Amino acid sequence: MDNSSRVLVVGTTADYIEWIRRASPGRALFLTLPAVRDEACEPPPAADEEILCDLADEDEVKEKLAAHLLGTKFSLSGIMAFDCESMELAALLAGEYSLTYPSIAAIRRSRDKNATKKAWRANSVRCPESRLVQTAAGVASFMDELGGPCVLKPLTGSGSELVIYCGKNKDCGKATQIISRGLAERKAQRLYSNDSEWFLAEEYVDGDEYSCDFTIRDSQVDIVRITRKIKGDKQPFGTIMGYVLDELPEEAGGRDALGGILKRAAEALGLTDAICMVDFLVADEGIVLLEMTPRPGGDCLPFLMREAGMVDILIFALDFAERRKSVPPVKKDGEFVGLRLHLPESGVLRNIEYDSLPEDPRVLEINIIRHPGHRVSMPPDDYESWFLGHLVFKAAPDVNLLDQCRELRRKIRVEISQ
Repeated sequence: MDNSSRVLVVGTTADYIEWIRRASPGRALFLTLPAVRDEACEPPPAADEEILCDLADEDEVKEKLAAHLLGTKFSLSGIMAFDCESMELAALLAGEYSLTYPSIAAIRRSRDKNATKKAWRANSVRCPESRLVQTAAGVASFMDELGGPCVLKPLTGSGSELVIYCGKNKDCGKATQIISRGLAERKAQRLYSNDSEWFLAEEYVDGDEYSCDFTIRDSQVDIVRITRKIKGDKQPFGTIMGYVLDELPEEAGGRDALGGILKRAAEALGLTDAICMVDFLVADEGIVLLEMTPRPGGDCLPFLMREAGMVDILIFALDFAERRKSVPPVKKDGEFVGLRLHLPESGVLRNIEYDSLPEDPRVLEINIIRHPGHRVSMPPDDYESWFLGHLVFKAAPDVNLLDQCRELRRKIRVEISQ
């Protein structure tokens, strides 16, 4: 590897920065928000590895990056973003430095759930019916046309944040109030800064939900990961309890069928050279796509893949950015699970104990990110502070998986005061 070349990583988190620095030293140059570094527990990179700047100020970013490259004599060999809110900036910088990355138009189309669905329907990619709405009456009218329930979503959000189920017309008023208020409160956040007062009402489709990482390059799709989602117990709609590394059921057609659908869906969005994450359902009518974005899956998925002996998806993404050939290793035998952990109520975290977890032979990794003194707010007010961390474990055979998830969660005891 040329010691003077770097992959530019735009706007990621401190734990990802430390992961990449340890796994592949001297490989990346990080563009980081000052607040991320100020709040980090991880040690800071060397001065030549990181540029701190306001990522919402394109002129500041371009000026600081140019000065840094001039001062260090580094050249850029690729570019990657792991966060949705940083992808458009990455596309802009890719154009400035002639690097391979999806276009700004493709980024915007994939981030806008309404534009995504329009492009897919125009190219015969199966996805839920949807409509832009702004009022409870608009939601109710859409539900009347569907003859069934719907789901409300922000246009550019991610994960389960402000995703609200409407089962009956009487639910529309409260649901609309929650999402409208939530969008207004998040206007200053980079993830939601481009959202209007409109949001998406989407047909509710019943089925098993999956997540997948894949690459598309030279008209070829390669699937890197398939995980089945474990839905949460008595938690806000859309909350995922965990992920299981899995394959599709036979009736869904397997990887070949999925690959063909992903190729058509990605190209419909203008994604022809990218590493992507997609959420989809396996329903009675077949594979139904929900969302697609040009970055690898986050959350506990990179940890799960690593512990299962699969590819290090963060380093794989850097390889892809540099157009290197990477062959993902084969997963170890067994059923590997990433279990997401949540705090049960609002208040101040006073104590947390999980002494028996390290002794459990199933547990491969424990990642608890909260400490005593942490203040907890619950959804829909806050979807971040109630997240406690995750476990990765290898499930015991012939024991119900959901029961194992519940058992392991019970081994974590927390004390929260009001």
